[in-house]
Amino acid sequence: MAKQTFTVGQVLTAAQLTSLQQTAMGGGAASAKTASYTLVAADAGTTISMTSTSATTITVNTGLFAAGDTVFIQNLGSGNCTVTAGTATVSTAGSTILPTNDAGILYFVSTGVAIFYDFIQTGAVSPLTTKGDLYGFSTLDSRIPIGADNTVLTADSNETLGLKWAAPAGGGGLVWIGNTTFTSTTTVNVNDVFSTTYDYYRVIITATATTANPLLLRLRVSGTDTTTNYYTQAVIGDDTSAVVRRNYTGTDDIQLGDLSADAGSAFVFDVMNPYLASATGFTISNTAFFGGTSIVLETFAAYQSASTSFTGFTLLSTNNATGTLSVYGYAKA
Repeated sequence: MAKQTFTVGQVLTAAQLTSLQQTAMGGGAASAKTASYTLVAADAGTTISMTSTSATTITVNTGLFAAGDTVFIQNLGSGNCTVTAGTATVSTAGSTILPTNDAGILYFVSTGVAIFYDFIQTGAVSPLTTKGDLYGFSTLDSRIPIGADNTVLTADSNETLGLKWAAPAGGGGLVWIGNTTFTSTTTVNVNDVFSTTYDYYRVIITATATTANPLLLRLRVSGTDTTTNYYTQAVIGDDTSAVVRRNYTGTDDIQLGDLSADAGSAFVFDVMNPYLASATGFTISNTAFFGGTSIVLETFAAYQSASTSFTGFTLLSTNNATGTLSVYGYAKA
């Protein structure tokens, strides 16, 4: 019930006592509002219930309430309801914005000063909208959008929220970019792994094939292979033959080495400046195991002479290959 003034000897009715009990317990009938509303003196000790589908305000003015008076405010509408200081002062440790099903108590410490105790203490609807978003703060809670893959959250006092996503700084080392698993295939396309983020990359491959055959590589741009301007020198040795040197000149791909159908093969190669509009260099190492008793070690130096910004590569095998590959970028020191 609204705040009452009683006289000495006054007898209260059952309805008055019930209403007093409900008010003391935080219950009782609410005064329903469907539009923005300015509190009046009779609202002391009552519940104001907003049910609007649009954003609304409840305005608080001075000179209407005494110290110790309270007004319970709840928002049952789909639009946010904001408790707004008119001529009075309203302070809060939470938020004066009530989203749907939030509520709070307005407590007056004097006729013109009130404290609003927000029950949820989170204010309006979350500013986060996308997978990976983070909370930030300047003067209000704000959204820090998810950064690009393989970037890290970095303190930066020049940013509005004091944080930004950036490539790892300092120290150097390998940074994982992505991996691919392939099964019984003659072509493996790896797109969008080279960019301005790194100058140098390392690729590690483990694979087997249905029958032994060479594993070849072509660079690609936006999903299209480049089939010219590859040059390769190789040194090859095994446990039964002398070391030989081979020269692959002007071919349409780079040979990474031999795929084994037995114990498999392991390839490691570094790629230098694939995204720069200049020649791209390779250093390649391959170990292949045959029949459990024969080992072939192959080392290649190769380059692609075209002044092209490559974004990915393709692996080619004449017989079905199965394996995994991982791509890493060299972080700049």
